[in-house]
Amino acid sequence: MRKSLLTLGLLAATAAPVMAADYSDDIHKNDYKWMQFNLMGAFDELPGESSHDYLEMEFGGRSGIFDLYGYVDVFNLTTDSGSDKANADKLFMKFAPRMSIDGLTGQDLSFGPVQELYVATLMEWGGKSGPNNQKIGLGSDVNVPWLGKVGLNLYATYDGSQKDWNGFQVSTNWFKPFYFFENGSFISYQGYIDYQFGMKEELGASSTNGGAMFNGFYWHSDRYAVGYGLKAYKDIYGIKDTDAFKSTGVAHYLAVTYKF
Repeated sequence: MRKSLLTLGLLAATAAPVMAADYSDDIHKNDYKWMQFNLMGAFDELPGESSHDYLEMEFGGRSGIFDLYGYVDVFNLTTDSGSDKANADKLFMKFAPRMSIDGLTGQDLSFGPVQELYVATLMEWGGKSGPNNQKIGLGSDVNVPWLGKVGLNLYATYDGSQKDWNGFQVSTNWFKPFYFFENGSFISYQGYIDYQFGMKEELGASSTNGGAMFNGFYWHSDRYAVGYGLKAYKDIYGIKDTDAFKSTGVAHYLAVTYKF
């Protein structure tokens, strides 16, 4: 069954305290899928304080024991030679499937605020000179006061270009509608944290840890969304912040979205 992001937002805002995942009678009864296109503007993006535009195809959903989130970014849409992305790779893709351990085993593994456990994976692919990372670990859905269901994952990172394991990553994400209009549209607080640690200097890291936090405030209707995001960085991608190359600070994002 297809549910729009609006429906998911309403459920997130009005549901009772999160219960354990239920696979007892039909493994596909909670299935849904969504897809949207985001026209993005980035300002002072780190590392390097890049300002540019890009188109993002974002998608996700659930099918039985499998949970999926991902996106594909296309940079420098007009092929502007003056763009900060003029000489960069054209594409970047993130693909993050998870497999429910509860669903796989048929057991209720919930405890405390933890609703469900997963085998979590994450693939990040750029162009020829871009990232080529594969990550695997333990994932979960956790019930957090006010925010509701939050994804929380711990990964070990394999650098496909260096052919070696290179530290760990903790990732979390949330989507919280908090103000509703009479026409059914709403404003949400949505975002994520990605924090890497234990990265190896011999594999190119000048800082063994670093990460970013995105804080977005978006207006949503059933078909459209418009939003602003502030992203805070600290030694992002294991790059030590210096006067010559900035990797710590804040960036700003604007988004216009069409939902399918």
